[in-house]
Amino acid sequence: MLADVATRPLAPNVFATAPLRLIGGRQRMTGQLVFPLPADPDHYDPVDLPSRGSLWSYTVQRFPPKSPPYRGPEPFVPYAVGYVELPGALIVESLLTRVDFGSLKVGLPMELTTLPLRTDPDGSTVIGYAFQPLQGRAP
Repeated sequence: MLADVATRPLAPNVFATAPLRLIGGRQRMTGQLVFPLPADPDHYDPVDLPSRGSLWSYTVQRFPPKSPPYRGPEPFVPYAVGYVELPGALIVESLLTRVDFGSLKVGLPMELTTLPLRTDPDGSTVIGYAFQPLQGRAP
């Protein structure tokens, strides 16, 4: 899935690359979309979710989460978290990256990206998904 063997996603079946997209699930009986894809192949089919949407809600985390399980950078650096509405699909929670906290606003067009989360003891870089402002284009 990822070209660099020293890089791996935070969890299997959350996102894919080429093209970059989140992987959701469609419940076979009801058609309801969920994210992430449940580990239940008898009841859910994988669905590629839109990679663009709009900021539905947000907050800025200005103090470190409780530790453990927090495994982020030290010293702590504030970060933004938001809900991004993916048109025709659902709303997902995500880190927000490459954004000035003062420019965050509901309705801001966003696009999917990846970012390094940590380096594990084996040397592999663990990457996660995030959303960033969409530059100069509508969602």
